[in-house]
Amino acid sequence: MLDWDGLRYFLEVARSQRVSVAAQRLGVRHSTVSRRIQALERDLDTLLFNKSKSSGYTLTEDGTRFFACAETMESTLLAAREQISGQAQALSGHLRVGSTEGLGSYVLAPLMADFQRRYPAITLDIMPVPRYISLSKREADIVVALERPQRGPYLCTKLADYSLKLYGSKAYLAGAPPIRSTADLAGHSFIGYVEELVFSDHLRYLDDIVASQRVIFKSTSVIAQYQAALQGRSLAVLPCFMAAQDARLEVVLGDDILVTRSFWMYCHEDLRHSARVMALWDFLKQSVQLNTPLLRGESGALRYLP
Repeated sequence: MLDWDGLRYFLEVARSQRVSVAAQRLGVRHSTVSRRIQALERDLDTLLFNKSKSSGYTLTEDGTRFFACAETMESTLLAAREQISGQAQALSGHLRVGSTEGLGSYVLAPLMADFQRRYPAITLDIMPVPRYISLSKREADIVVALERPQRGPYLCTKLADYSLKLYGSKAYLAGAPPIRSTADLAGHSFIGYVEELVFSDHLRYLDDIVASQRVIFKSTSVIAQYQAALQGRSLAVLPCFMAAQDARLEVVLGDDILVTRSFWMYCHEDLRHSARVMALWDFLKQSVQLNTPLLRGESGALRYLP
């Protein structure tokens, strides 16, 4: 018989690839984690991890197969505990949401604070980062991303479309050559992404608007681009849900320059049985739909559900 508690140790090491990190998350000693992993490998009569100083603990072929099984068992146990303990009725516990940087910071963070006001027994983490969030490593319970996952046991929905427009600060537009058409953009400088570090092709839109040599400020962070635009030295293509909330920025050329992208929300299939996960799922879906005008640049204010 396998040691069921040992699965937690295995999953934490597999997700963090470091025994020290797993030990910290589990609240035990480094030696305890190592001992549990060794015991599990003996029970299974196989090697679950390749170990090296540079890459840490990486899954072997057998470890990868066992990881999928262990994750399913973990999800089943969590759902069973929630239903039996009454957490589903009380809507208590902890949730983590991973998101793109801009949406997470300017839309989801205030919405999730509103959710927590409604459900004070639920604690929340939000991870607005300019990279992919891994559900297989359990980095989050719910993910909002630019792309729909191509495979995996996920529950997925299209959250919303959103618009990006060309913006400039009032100070910049007051002192720069006038912009009456797209041809006038040749005389202006721009802010954009670091091309080789863009984590999604959906962010490659600036080249369709302006020649790359006119991009004089680059960042992997859309928030950094937004802050740079506020300094009044260049123009930037920004999400309307960020820029439309700031009266210091103005749209340039209206809808003549309009980029449309989509957000997708997904979670692990097994979490559809978690009442608190589904409560947040439904809340975000409804709240983001309520803010369609902001996402399209038709409004400059975030709205909240009654």
